[in-house]
Amino acid sequence: MILHVTSARYLADHRLQLGFNDGTEGEVDLANSLDGPIFEPLQDLEFFRRFRLEGHTLAWENGADFAPEFLHELIRISSPA
Repeated sequence: MILHVTSARYLADHRLQLGFNDGTEGEVDLANSLDGPIFEPLQDLEFFRRFRLEGHTLAWENGADFAPEFLHELIRISSPA
């Protein structure tokens, strides 16, 4: 199955509530994933909050995006077993 982010809602700081086409839902904190020049603008919360769903994932107007597999994994490793 090709993963798609189907819903995204801003929570606070760099945290988002995400839903996927496989039924997975959960919270991700992207604060520690904003390394590199493309992600630097996302450190500004006002810019970060202006994400959109584009293609199969989250994207920002500067071209930054995250692979849906990466976001899915963040939910998996942060959820209690």
